[in-house]
Amino acid sequence: MTNDVILYDRDPQYIPRVAAVHDMCGYGKCSLTAAIPILSAAGCDVCPVPTALFSAHTKYAVFTFHDTTDILSDYLDAWQKENVDLDGVYSGFLGSPDQVAIIQRLYREYPKALRLVDPVMGDAGQMYPTYTPELCEAMGALADGADVLMPNLTEASILTKREYPGQDLDDAAVTDLLDALLKLGAKNVVLKGIDHGDGKIVNYVASASTGAEAKIELAHNKLPYMIHGTGDAFASALCGAVLAGRGLAESAEIAGEFVRHAMESTRHQPNFEERGVSFELNLGELTDLVR
Repeated sequence: MTNDVILYDRDPQYIPRVAAVHDMCGYGKCSLTAAIPILSAAGCDVCPVPTALFSAHTKYAVFTFHDTTDILSDYLDAWQKENVDLDGVYSGFLGSPDQVAIIQRLYREYPKALRLVDPVMGDAGQMYPTYTPELCEAMGALADGADVLMPNLTEASILTKREYPGQDLDDAAVTDLLDALLKLGAKNVVLKGIDHGDGKIVNYVASASTGAEAKIELAHNKLPYMIHGTGDAFASALCGAVLAGRGLAESAEIAGEFVRHAMESTRHQPNFEERGVSFELNLGELTDLVR
């Protein structure tokens, strides 16, 4: 693709190591239960940093939530003592504002690692139930210096302190929003989920090096149903493709098609509307990137 950005030079014999800083859900397909298998399928060694423990994801009426902030300093101290090295830090859902400092610690201790930020805060104009304005404000600090920032429209609005515009943005509004996200200090932005009502879901890729006007548009056929967890699956697949040595726009294209195919598989599973996206039958698409 024209203007595509290569962020990682993959040695085909080497398995890159990625810290996945996400919550863990016992039931429901999202966060670490997406990041671990999806990144593994793309040939990555996934090192989980659990930011919270949930019995199930927050779309269920009943769930338990345990914030793990208090254990994370010792957890990372132990990594340092064992000389753990990282090629990427991929962050998502956080349990408290203090966990932003944990991610920033990883950035300091692993300065060569790619910073891959999925600023998980909400969707469809609403914050997730365990999020607070303070946590959203803290999350904004991770945009500065991010190699890849991957917000949906709700998260992009929170980060840029704008009203949620809905999913149907015209070209000028998309460019303006991408420009605002790049001005937060992100090196590259993948903006997810524009829907003009024409049967397509459109994502955009923009880089600080070329500016928002030079954005790359990626359209995918929209399915007639929505499924929980597709954002986590998309971000994990995108990170896996980047670490397989693919360009960022190509990685976003791969991730979008991977999610669409997984959604097609999901509709045949019991209780899929609640449980979330089932990607197991489609993981081979990502393994093919590094074969």
